[in-house]
Amino acid sequence: MNRNPSGATVIVRDPEILSGTPVFAGTRVPAKNLIDYLEHGRSLDQFLDDFPTVRREQVIAALEEAKELLIGNATAVG
Repeated sequence: MNRNPSGATVIVRDPEILSGTPVFAGTRVPAKNLIDYLEHGRSLDQFLDDFPTVRREQVIAALEEAKELLIGNATAVG
């Protein structure tokens, strides 16, 4: 589970929601959708427009967590 700066959970897994697929908290929007959007050159604003139940703060917190995981692992190895 990812947490935003306020300590609230950002990404959750619940077997009752999409069979445990990681989703943005309080929604049924899979976190993978954000990655897919960015991977295909779509903007953050497009993602938020298409998934209005997801808040910008949630997306930023999830991206920050991913960044920390990538950079933290890269600096530990390098």
